[in-house]
Amino acid sequence: MPLQHFFVVYLVSLLLVLLPSIGLSKLFEKAGIESWKAYVPFYNTFLMQQIAGRPTHWVFWQFIPVIGWFITPGIFIEFSKVFGRFSLGEHCAAAIFAPFYFPWLSTQKDLKFIGKEAVLQHRKPSWREWFDAAVFAIVAATLIRTFVFEAYTIPSGSMEKSLLVNDFLFVSKMSYGPRIPNTPLAVPFVHNYLPFGSTKKSYTQIVSLPYIRWFASPVGRNDAVVFNFPAGDTVINLPEYQSKDPYYDVCRRLGNGNIDEGRKIVLSDPNSYPLAVHANDKTDNYIKRCVAVPGDVLSLQRGQLLIDGKQVVPPPDAQYTYSFRSTIPLDPEIMKEEFNTTEFGVDMSGRYVINLPYNKVAQFRQQKFLDGPLVPDDEPYEASAVNDMDPRTTSGDVYPYDTTFFKWTKDNYGPIWIPAKGATIPLTDSTYSLYERVIRVYEKNDFYKSNGQIILNGKPANSYTFKMNYYWMMGDNRHGSQDSRFWGFVPEDRIVGKAWLIWFSWENGPRWNRLFRKVK
Repeated sequence: MPLQHFFVVYLVSLLLVLLPSIGLSKLFEKAGIESWKAYVPFYNTFLMQQIAGRPTHWVFWQFIPVIGWFITPGIFIEFSKVFGRFSLGEHCAAAIFAPFYFPWLSTQKDLKFIGKEAVLQHRKPSWREWFDAAVFAIVAATLIRTFVFEAYTIPSGSMEKSLLVNDFLFVSKMSYGPRIPNTPLAVPFVHNYLPFGSTKKSYTQIVSLPYIRWFASPVGRNDAVVFNFPAGDTVINLPEYQSKDPYYDVCRRLGNGNIDEGRKIVLSDPNSYPLAVHANDKTDNYIKRCVAVPGDVLSLQRGQLLIDGKQVVPPPDAQYTYSFRSTIPLDPEIMKEEFNTTEFGVDMSGRYVINLPYNKVAQFRQQKFLDGPLVPDDEPYEASAVNDMDPRTTSGDVYPYDTTFFKWTKDNYGPIWIPAKGATIPLTDSTYSLYERVIRVYEKNDFYKSNGQIILNGKPANSYTFKMNYYWMMGDNRHGSQDSRFWGFVPEDRIVGKAWLIWFSWENGPRWNRLFRKVK
């Protein structure tokens, strides 16, 4: 954790115990304690615990980052009880509005110090016992979810066959360091929308924090990573759109490749295209594999991934698309049992098209029913396919959507350099296309072209130095994944955590062989 983060954390802790001191000093007098002691941070809470007859070791918990912020209100509540304050409303005021509540309490004419013995004789109604237990559980679960691990469900087949639809995962927040929420004021246990199909946001940006990550560690190459979808900052707020059909893709589609023209159509028709703009930590969660880290040069040649010019061995359970001719019809049961696939069919030419896990390819090539070679998919760039909107082709539809400089497809892509914090690049027409969104959106610069010049924060610029690290994410289902090939880089501030453990899995019943399997 950087020193400035420690400073901010403990500054907040200090303010929590100091701001109510004016009111606490008068209450200390009524309890027989010198008033000046209310102004000594943490010594004041130590005395409050003594006065209330509560464990003094709570004070030491106050020094645990963030967790201490939740201990202090508990101490305030216990202290209010020695003045006969037991109602839910007053306890909420003591916990949430302590700087105002304690000065108000000290002026009440009926105020009496009843001591810890009287507090012990007080019995809560049963509903308060349940309420207090529920609050404690929510706070504890929120802290665990934010700083330790979070549950996540695989919603789509983009990671097949490494991770399957309806695999239930634990995602480790500690692997890369816990990230402090940008939007701390949010409904607990939900992500960006309220539950039950609502399109109402579950959070408010009245309070918004900058990117802070404690004990940060870099994402490792080949890690299965959960992250906030970078291109999901703006979505069309209808079920058929959201991140499934991203706003920027819709704009390019409506504008026949011209995103600005498509954006005009969307903005002129808010009934058909209602928009929602999300905070960085509230875009939809995605899970992909990190295939390239900062400073890497990535490319794909005929579907094969290369890093710095060297071919990368794919994850064994990842899958790719192949075609072949068969002398017999394929049996779905045999295909599932022997080759772990249910995804195959016959195209118009009579060839089978199949998704095969890489670890089954060698075995499949030996089958006697093959009538010729097993051919991996390889989509070349075709200028005629750039604007035809055919979903089977990606010429022109892959990031950065600039076919002047980058004649790429999903199978033949790059080379592309992954930005690294502190690294400097020259700014040219081609690098502008590649890194414009990174520089303008993710790193929050005023960045545009004007009269043939590249303008950075109001001044002509010929170079740029990156402020963050970036990653390149791809699905293990290489032909069934909406990944970095289609929307670009993942900034470090969007990283949520590392997929750690499959704790449950379901497909028409539990998949028992996947339970408690570590994610590789």
